[in-house]
Amino acid sequence: MTPRHRALLTLACAAQFMVVLDVSIVNVALPSIQADLRVSPAGLQWVVNAYALPFAGLLLLGGRLADVCGLRRVFVLGLALFTLASLAGGLAGAQGPLIAARAFQGLGAALLAPATLTVLTTAFAEDVRPRALAAWTAVGLAGGTAGNLAGGVLTEALSWRWILLVNVPVGALALLCSGLLPDGRGERRRLDVPGAVLATAGVASLTYGVTRGWNAPALAGGAAALAAFTVLQSRARHPLLPLRLLRIRTVAAGNAAMLLAGACLNPMWFFLALSMRNVLHLSALQTGLGFLPHTLLTMAVVLRVTPRLMKRAADRTLIAAGALIAAAGFLWQSRLSPGGAYLPDVLGPAILISAGGGLLGTPLTAAVTSGVPPGDAGAASGLMNTAKQMGAALGLAVLATVAVDYSDAFLAMAALLIATAATARALLPARPGRDRVRPAPARHPSA
Repeated sequence: MTPRHRALLTLACAAQFMVVLDVSIVNVALPSIQADLRVSPAGLQWVVNAYALPFAGLLLLGGRLADVCGLRRVFVLGLALFTLASLAGGLAGAQGPLIAARAFQGLGAALLAPATLTVLTTAFAEDVRPRALAAWTAVGLAGGTAGNLAGGVLTEALSWRWILLVNVPVGALALLCSGLLPDGRGERRRLDVPGAVLATAGVASLTYGVTRGWNAPALAGGAAALAAFTVLQSRARHPLLPLRLLRIRTVAAGNAAMLLAGACLNPMWFFLALSMRNVLHLSALQTGLGFLPHTLLTMAVVLRVTPRLMKRAADRTLIAAGALIAAAGFLWQSRLSPGGAYLPDVLGPAILISAGGGLLGTPLTAAVTSGVPPGDAGAASGLMNTAKQMGAALGLAVLATVAVDYSDAFLAMAALLIATAATARALLPARPGRDRVRPAPARHPSA
């Protein structure tokens, strides 16, 4: 990997880390925000949802914009919007401005997240791409865990405002380095505005309906909007989501597996945090520190083990094996009960969950983006991120509804991972990792 590639990878990973971090970093700080700004209980929920809704709803649009307008332009726009919104949120003196700032953060994140993946799929050659994807995957996993810990540390040591202000220097430095990105001016196609409206309305409505306790009108409206979006895409001259992508076996099957995996690996943090607090009676700081082994073990597997295995085994084999290992960890985790202890009842299962999750993440990302033409790379990235976010939202809502206790939730996660393994084995091609379909040459060979 050349110095330029390392710089590009660092830039993409830094941006992705900020996006994922801000999904969870506010959770621990919510009581402090409520006391300082006198936020109502309903308003407190919107401090979280104001970020999640535009983020999930606009991912498809953000991914396609990189194809149409150029990767660097969209990356810089998303990063600048995210950074300025973080500054505005950190300085907010009332509930309304804070919620508005979080919404603009979500908009910036929706532009930025697909662009970070598109950097890797278009600027890195096939021989180094698995290592780059492994680093990107590890950073995303670390960001989700670090959010809970960083939120607690920053709130206690400084102020809740620093959970947002910490993004400003990182974002400013990333903007200064954005000249490293391929200049790419896009393909000068018209943007599918009706498709963008329907996709955004559909995904946002479904996400809202799920997060608001299965709100029937929102769910029905979201489903109708996505049905109309599908019909429109089949007829559009320049579709937001080219349906030809779904005819690529790895893309269709990979996104199905991504949805299933996201429905358990993301909500895991919510249920595990509650079980450590309410069952083992750990403090907030102890709970945050309790997630460190998950992060460190996952990153070790993602960075050191998975790239080597991807040279020797098919993507579907690694995905299925990782899903089954993690499923065994969740079965073990379901035995957690009052009177238990951290080492045998959390750290033990964490070894299996982290090893399995670390093993499946990178080949799943590689499968979803495999064989995609460069002109559709942004759309494929947006689709993958949307599948992951929708899986997380649906998984949390379903598990919270059907689980009588934490044990039931962990058992359901094990079942979802078994389904993920079955999907990967049945639908993904049995192609060795080293023989993946190679996309056409990238538009920006200078990168």
